Order: sequence, then C-alpha cells, then structure tokens
Amino acid sequence: MSRLMLLGDEALAQAAIDAGLSGMYAYPGTPSTEIMEYIQSSPDAAGRNICRDWSANEKTAMEAALGMSYTGKRAMVAMKHVGLNVAADGFINSAMTGVNGGLIVVAADDPSMHSSQNEQDSRFYGRFAMVPIFEPSNQQEAYDMVFDAFEVSEKYRVPVLFRITTRLAHSRSAVQQREKLPQKEFSFPADLRQFVLLPAIARRKYKVLLSNYESLAGDGDYQKANWYIDGEDKSLGIVACGLAYNYLAENCKGRKCKYPVVKIGFYPVREDLLSRLQAECDRILVLEEGYPVLEEMMKGFPSLNNKISGRLDGALPRDGELNPNLVAKALGMESAYGIDIPDIVMKRPPSLCKGCGHADMYNALNEAMKEFGPGRVFSDIGCYTLGALPPYDAINSCVDMGASVTMAIGASDGGMFPSVAVIGDSTFTHSGMTGLLDAVIKNAPVTIIISDNSTTGMTGGQKSHATNRLESICAGLGVEKEHIRVINPLRKYHGENTEVMKEEILYKGVSVIISQRECIQTAARRKKKEGEKKEK
Repeated sequence: MSRLMLLGDEALAQAAIDAGLSGMYAYPGTPSTEIMEYIQSSPDAAGRNICRDWSANEKTAMEAALGMSYTGKRAMVAMKHVGLNVAADGFINSAMTGVNGGLIVVAADDPSMHSSQNEQDSRFYGRFAMVPIFEPSNQQEAYDMVFDAFEVSEKYRVPVLFRITTRLAHSRSAVQQREKLPQKEFSFPADLRQFVLLPAIARRKYKVLLSNYESLAGDGDYQKANWYIDGEDKSLGIVACGLAYNYLAENCKGRKCKYPVVKIGFYPVREDLLSRLQAECDRILVLEEGYPVLEEMMKGFPSLNNKISGRLDGALPRDGELNPNLVAKALGMESAYGIDIPDIVMKRPPSLCKGCGHADMYNALNEAMKEFGPGRVFSDIGCYTLGALPPYDAINSCVDMGASVTMAIGASDGGMFPSVAVIGDSTFTHSGMTGLLDAVIKNAPVTIIISDNSTTGMTGGQKSHATNRLESICAGLGVEKEHIRVINPLRKYHGENTEVMKEEILYKGVSVIISQRECIQTAARRKKKEGEKKEK
C-alpha cells in the first residue's frame, strides 16, 4: 500500500476512508477542520459515495452520524473541543443507546488556546460518558487506531471518542496505508427499540454500559495501545499519554528512556500497568496534554497517592501545552530545545483584513451607538470578534457560539436599552437562530446585526449554510419584515448604513440588520478560479 505524508487530521481522514467509512459529519473548527476538508477533496471518498457535507453545528453533526450508525454503516463526526460541548447531549446519550455501525467521535483539543476560548480536555467527556477513548502519539498511530476504534465500537456497540491535540492535528509525518476495507451493508438494529431511551429501557442500558466499561479495561485487543517499557533507573516511573510520549522521547538518547515508562493510548487504563510502576519505582511523573485527568484518577489509588507528581503539584505547568523543555525540567534535565527568536518583525495584534466588510459595519455601528455610551454590544465567535480590539473597540462579549443574541436578550431583561448583538452568518445558523426565536417570542427590545460575509471565514472559507437564506430565516422565525434591513458595508454607504442602524437600535422590539458583503478572501479565491476556468 501507499506511503503518504499526512497531517494528523489527514491521517485520521484517510484511515476512516480506508476502514470503510460511509458518512463523515462535522462543523469547521480549528484544529479539526482539515479532517472533513480532506475527505471532501478525496477522489477515493467520492468514488465510494461517502456522505461528506458540513453540518449546521456540532450537535446536528453528532446526531446525523448516529443516524448513519443506525443503518449499520460506519460513521465519523469531528469537531474541536468546545464543539463537543455543543454536541454533548447527543454524545452522552449515544453511549446509552449504543450504536449499530461503528461510530467515532473525533475531538480536537487546543491546549494553549491557539484559536479557542478555553483549553478543556475532551477525555473528561469520554470518562463521563463511559466510552472508550483513543489518544495517538503520532500520525501513524492516529491512522492505525482508527481501524481499532471502529472495531471496538462495533464489538461493544458504543461510540468511541478519538482525542487529538493541535500539534498532532497540524504536524505532518509519513503514514503507511493499510489494505482498504469495504463499506458495511445496510442493516437495521437487531433491536428496533435500541435507540428509544424511555426510562425503563434506559435503566437496562445503563447496566450494560457499566458492564462494558469494566470489560474494556481488560480487553487485550485494544489495551495493546498501552504498554510498559522497562528502564534500569527505578527512582522514577513515567506515565506518558498520547502526544506527551513524543516529548519524553525527544529528551532521551536514542529515544530510549532510562526510567520505566507506561505509554498510554487507550482509556480506560488497566490498573495493573500503573500498579507495576507503583511497586517498582520510588515516585511517578504523569505527562499528559490538557487536564490532569489520569493524574487525578491515579491519586485515587491509596498506594499511589503520595508518589505522583505532574500538573497538580507544579512539576508541570497547570495550563498550556507541554513541550520537550517542560518535560526536561520535570525530569531534572537541562532544557535543550529551541532558540530565542529575534525580534525581526515588530509584534502586532491580529486585525481584520484590509477592506473587510466587518470593518465598515463596525465603523457604522460605533457612530450609531455614540449617543448611548459604551458597554452595550454583545458579540460572538468569528473573524468579527476582532472588533473587540482597536481601532474599533466595538464589542463587549465573546463567550460561545450564539451567546451574543441571548446575552443581549438577558441584558435587555435587566433594563439595558439599547441592547445590540453582533453575530456572523455561519454562527447565526450554527446557534443564533434559537436565540432569535426567544427574542421574537418575548418581543425583546434588541437589535441583532448579522455580519454576513457568505462564508465560514475564520476556519478557511467553508460554505456557509446561511448564504442567500438569512432574510427568509429571520422572517420565518417571526421577525417583522419591515424590521429586517439589509445594508451593504462599504465606506461609500457609511452615512446611509449609520442611519439604518440608528433607526433599528431605537425600535422597542426585535430588529435584524443584515450587513451583507462577501469575504474579500473568498472573493479573491473565487475570482481566481473563475479566471482559471476562462483560460481553459
């Protein structure tokens, strides 16, 4: 089979195709976006007729993947870590219903928050749902583990959480392909009430889930991802989870550690592996990206509690990514990696692209809001969040997808008038529509500005579900048509746009302003493609 140079995201995607995938579902979010993009651009995926369309949000993606699994076929759903919060309802309950076809839920965590609001650890959700978790340390493992993940999903009839982090998702390495597997045939669940979580059924299923979780810890077919590597120096034992194993290896001559190491790639972890470290070593260092999930679990073992160090006791920083230097420090070694980067270019904060429609929208909004004073504009997650920075200083919140609309409603309930929300077109269809419905039902005196650039711009320009639909969506949700206003955010229309905003901001009811202009980056790419077609 072929040997390919792949990003970690791409290795997952190629493995899923090769393992007989029938449906891929996702909402774009760094660092997971490239999984879907790879499958969408794959001729092999097209030839196999794999379903591979973007979903409106992570919850709808999770549920669609569960529906594909219902038909006995293999499905994968991918999202960034905060997307798992959105999908949590379906994800947690899918552990209770179980699956029919294999189902992998990929959560791409972002330690150090390179492009995220927090650095939560998705392993927490896996333990909470009591489903198996795979955590690869490199691209080849990521590829191979996908095959194992589908197998364990079908063997135990549960979804599998597949956790990766930014460095693995976005670094590239050689990957050896396996022989391709055929797609599964259509089949109904053996029990047509399997997915009906009425209390009487759910109680029985919960007992099965508990039993399965205990069995997983002793299943050698999948515990092979965890192994004990002996070392001659027993003064220290090391537990290295996922990518952290690479950071450890980089500090060891010939990548061979002198201390005993337990390498973790699968959860739940067999306690006997950890007990061996306890019996043989004076103390134990736990290396894991993200939260001290395994460290906290190990501290629950009375025999281990006083021996363990890691993120909880300060041996490693409590926040941020691990790296070889932090691991070296925890091992009592000198930091040996990296050099100080000279200040060749002056540091500057991120900014909106030159000519961006969001910028002209904010200029009009700031002028319209002058008479009311600061602190009245809630916003959301997207390129337009940069409106919080100079020279705009226009927005006062960015909490989670869709929160701009609902926070504006709550603030108006608290007596704020005017109360304004700024949300992007893709974020609006992701999770802003339900908030707008709340506003309509109670006729809240809020103004919603949908800054529509006809793309999911922050993650690279994926197609937006909102394109050419926003007016009809808002009208369908009950917004009065005379208070759905469309403006063109260009400098030459600044005065006109400012007046429209003033009118709607003063309206004591629900109003929507759609600030509509194509993203300049996607427009440039579109025009380039059109030019190339003409040349042909």
